[in-house]
Amino acid sequence: MGLVINPKNPQLRLIRKVIEVLENGGIIAYPTDTVYGLGCDLFHPDAIRKIYRLKKMEGKKPLSFICADLKDISRYAFVSNYAYKMMKKLLPGPYTFILKATKLVPKIAMTKQNTVGIRIPDNKICLALVKELGHPIISTSVYKPDETLYSDPAEIEDRFGKQLDLVIDGGVIVAEHSSVIDLTDEFPKVIRKGKGDVSLFQ
Repeated sequence: MGLVINPKNPQLRLIRKVIEVLENGGIIAYPTDTVYGLGCDLFHPDAIRKIYRLKKMEGKKPLSFICADLKDISRYAFVSNYAYKMMKKLLPGPYTFILKATKLVPKIAMTKQNTVGIRIPDNKICLALVKELGHPIISTSVYKPDETLYSDPAEIEDRFGKQLDLVIDGGVIVAEHSSVIDLTDEFPKVIRKGKGDVSLFQ
């Protein structure tokens, strides 16, 4: 099922429809500031397993998740003063920050090292979703058979339609990976250069 949501001013009535799907353990495709990704409620382990199967990933490849704001991040991850300063400067934005997870994060959503990847994308639709849901949603990109990313929701619907409960159409975007920064140690480490400027960490 496709649902067109205004990317500049997401309609609350439609956001609530999506929340209903997430609360019932559904899987959605939705836009971020970097890619169209697959998502589900962080606290629905069965839905997370379904995403792993869809992506044909082994269970310990990390999936990141989206938080509503910095205060929200500190519930799910340990944030040093340095990490807080950096995130305050760069978020919302096209970054994934690797941090140590707190006990609130379900085991299935963290790595063997007990770390998590956390995002606050500069995208009004996904921020409206996490605010309305009240806790994070999983965020993971999907690839076309030729290994490129999806930028058009219609293509995702064509390929995954039957396996997804909902595809949000927030318009066509320019798809590019987020930059991934590891903030678990004293010194930041750039894991992947993507859309976000990483010069602050080099």
